[in-house]
Amino acid sequence: MITDHPIALTIAGSDCSSGAGIQADLKTFLQHKVHGLTAVTSVVAETPLEVRRVSPIPVPLLQDQIHILLETYPVDVIKIGLLPTRAIVIAVAEILQNNSTPSVLDPVMVASAGSALSNDETTQALCHKLLSQASLVTPNIPEAEVILNRSLTTEHDLESAAHEIADKYQTSCLLKGGHLPGNSDRLDVLWHNGNAFHYYHPTVNLPSGIHGTGCTLSSAITANIALQLPIEQSVEAGISYVQKLIVSANKWRGLGQDVRCLGW
Repeated sequence: MITDHPIALTIAGSDCSSGAGIQADLKTFLQHKVHGLTAVTSVVAETPLEVRRVSPIPVPLLQDQIHILLETYPVDVIKIGLLPTRAIVIAVAEILQNNSTPSVLDPVMVASAGSALSNDETTQALCHKLLSQASLVTPNIPEAEVILNRSLTTEHDLESAAHEIADKYQTSCLLKGGHLPGNSDRLDVLWHNGNAFHYYHPTVNLPSGIHGTGCTLSSAITANIALQLPIEQSVEAGISYVQKLIVSANKWRGLGQDVRCLGW
């Protein structure tokens, strides 16, 4: 197959409000002129305000999606998002363990609306089976705290935590510092190839009723890797891209509440 565009595969959940999950991934890939493929892990009934139901896809169907895509397309990079059950984590890990395609793992555990998207059993499987297979993992602070089983409370903690995750799982780690308190510039820290890269960006107060920033960042990084940018440049460009989308977020008036979506 000959194509003018690189190809990225997202293995993630479907968000019916199109602000997160595979819908956000595909929009991001398109903006970067990367062709997107999807393997759906779950169907999520949600809006930015509420997660009502997460329904996992049967494991054989998920496996068939991934196998047929990898057999048919020259996939340049894989993005992994919501894996809602232990069985799904193991199935993805088993498929990818002998695959050399670079991958970006966004360890989705909690929705922006506050709902848990995975249980302890699933999280443990993610840590033990999949983190070490990823080229880059992109946890936020609550996710990193689960991975490390300790609290992260200051900006000073970010570099050591990113370093610890990267060393423990033999990967690169982008630790996002947006959950820290305060109104000063935010710091995200990448630990990659034995070096720390610090990315400062202005604080942008997320409007109520917006979600999908983590999905969009990891898919923007994925797209940049597909475009053959080094990881550190892919991260820098991805952060800048998401910052612009937050500032230009779309807004609609719902039934008594505002709902928003990252601008495009």
